[in-house]
Formats: sequence, C-alpha cells, structure tokens
Amino acid sequence: MLDINFIRENPDIVKNACENKNIKVNVDRLLDLDKQKRQLLQETESLKAEQNKISRSGDKALIEQAKEIKTKIKELEPKLEEVEKELQPLVLTLPNIPFDDVPVGKDDTQNIIVRQVGKHPEFDFQAKDYMQVAEPLDLIDTERAGKVAGSRFGYIKGDLALLEFALINLVLDTVKKEGFKPIIPPVMIKNQVARGTGYYEAGDESEAYYLPSDDLYLTGTSEQSLLAMHADEVLQEKDLPIRYVGFSTCFRREAGSYGKDTKGILRVHQFDKLEMFIYSTSEQSRQEHEKILAIEEKLMKDLDLPYQVLNICTGDLGRPAAKKYDIETWLPSEQKYRETHSSSNCTDFQARRLNIRYKDKENKMQFCHTLNGTAFAIGRILIMIIENYQQKDGSIKVPEVLQKYCGVKVIK
Repeated sequence: MLDINFIRENPDIVKNACENKNIKVNVDRLLDLDKQKRQLLQETESLKAEQNKISRSGDKALIEQAKEIKTKIKELEPKLEEVEKELQPLVLTLPNIPFDDVPVGKDDTQNIIVRQVGKHPEFDFQAKDYMQVAEPLDLIDTERAGKVAGSRFGYIKGDLALLEFALINLVLDTVKKEGFKPIIPPVMIKNQVARGTGYYEAGDESEAYYLPSDDLYLTGTSEQSLLAMHADEVLQEKDLPIRYVGFSTCFRREAGSYGKDTKGILRVHQFDKLEMFIYSTSEQSRQEHEKILAIEEKLMKDLDLPYQVLNICTGDLGRPAAKKYDIETWLPSEQKYRETHSSSNCTDFQARRLNIRYKDKENKMQFCHTLNGTAFAIGRILIMIIENYQQKDGSIKVPEVLQKYCGVKVIK
C-alpha cells in the first residue's frame, strides 16, 4: 500500500495513478476520512491525557469529571471504528505509483516494444500448432485429463515430461550463479497473507482458488509465498539484496480467457512455474529489475527462441507494480508473439502491507522493495519449443542447451 503521508502530500499524483491504471478510488473521500480519523484520535488522546492527569492527582473531588471523560472516550471509540472501517479498504485499493518511464496507456494494445530478438523459424512444410504435433506423439493428453479433472487440465507425458525437468535444471544452473537461492514454497497461503500481496483487492481475487473451510488461497505463483516468507521481519541492509527462485505448481481460474486459448495447455487451471523473487533496498531495486530481465532474456537466448520485450503501459500494469516488463515469444501457428514472462518492480508497496523492513546504515527502519520475475512458466515454454522446433516428419528437435539434461536430442 502507499504511505499515508505520501497520499496526504501528493493527492494529485495518487489520483493520476488511479486514472492511468484504470482503478477507481475516491481519493477525496479517503483524505476526508483520514482527516476525521486524525481529529478523533487527537481528541481521544487529549481526553486520555486529562484522565491520566486526574488519576495521578488522587483528587477525589475530580472523580465526577473523570467519569465524564470516560463517557466521552466511549462515545468517540465507535465513531473512530466506523471511520477506520471505511478508510482502510480505500487505502488498500489504491495502486502503486508508476515510474516516470512507464508509458501511459489504456490497455495492452498500448504497451511499447523495447526490442525484438531472434529470427522466426522458416519451415519448408505446413507448420502445425503444438497440439497437432504433441498428440500424435502422445506427449499431451487433455482428453483424459478432462475426464479426471474437467476442462483446462492436461497430462504432460513421456519425453515432454523429461523436457520439463530439463527446463527446471537449466533455470537452477543459471540463476544460482547470480546469487538466487532455490526454494520450494507452500502453495497455500492464509487470507491475510493473500491480502498483503496486493493482488486480491477489488475483482483481482476472482482469479484465485479459495478454500473457505480452511480460510486459505491456492497460490497463482510462487511470488506470493516467497513475498510472505519475511512478513513482520526486520532484515539487515548488508544482507540485501536477497534473491530467491521458487518452483511450485500454480493455480488460476483464468476466468477471463475464452476461445482457442482454453484448448490445450496454454491457459490452464494448474501449471508449474519457476519464479525469481528479490528483496532489495530502494536504491537497488531498479538495477535488480534490470537484472531479472537480463536473466529472462539469457534463458530465452539459450533456448534460441525468438522473442520481444515490452515495457508495459499504465493501464496494463496491475495494482502492485511501479514498472513491468513482459517477454512475448513467437508462436508460429498464430504468427504472433504470446506472453511467456513478466517481471515487476513493486517498490515498497507489498512490503508495507506485510511489514517487511530493514535497518539502513544509519540504523533507521526502511521498508524493503520487492521484485518478481518469471524464469519459466513451464507449460508455455513447452508450447514454444514444440512449435518452433517442430520437424517435417512430425518429430520435435530438443534445444541443444537442454539435451544434456534430458538425454534426448529428438522427440519422436
């Protein structure tokens, strides 16, 4: 969430951020409630101070006055509670402030292409989509998965399953050299932890699976568990940045997806993912964001997959992020790029919600900055490999960098 002092001092910046991110919050009402809260607190504290003064004096003649003060305090308490009940949701609904170099735009059509890397594959045959390649090779089975779990699930089988583990090992070998510690986190988080991530306000929680009898959410990404791992902790500046890479199964409703994307394994309810996560100081966070992007690009270059990097505009940025990059990979069957990676700098927005702080060199408390980035969303990368490496005879060439991990050069 935003610092309340920042909101008070910069209402126009906050309003502009809401407008540019397409998030409706009544900032004027928020400021009015904040003013009421401060007045009520000041009045309550003054009365309590007077009450304590009378108590210390021991003057029995002032007993009636003390009773009146106590009654006034009791009258103020529900008023304060009522104001806070309306104020807190408004504060939590506010989005993070976009950086100045984030393009202003209404939606994903106004994201800016930063660069395109790699050549699109040229086939001397009619290229197929990934399911047309995978099903004859018995690599993906959505029909039986539908029988077991319903739509938008799939069995990943045989050499394609080996390819998943190859991708995992490639990521781990790559990011460990950059100081990332591997983590296998919980895939369920408490309700209050979910709120702390900043993704569950307004309609955002419609994407999540909630278990009401346990008051737990299934995570949509390792980021949520990795973020909450240091909730209510005080870190030391000398230890920052702290870098983690989490591997977990992720769960999403994909409520807004439709059409062709709901077939196969492009948009599924369950998928495996490797996620990079960093805690940093405010001075380190921009550089760490570029580091995450550089690692994502290195992995894509290692796989020799054509891709483009996007600077995400305000309207597509999401609530917690101050800046976000996406990587989209070339999908031959659709003759266009599709999203495979994202990386975000959330500044201190999430850390304030979960009270994650560090002591700086002057021994002052500061809120950490948090950053996240996709290493691989496994299903999507498998799709891109299948389509970009498909062969005329129906087989799939395994990217050279993965062959040492899976022991397979061609899937046939």
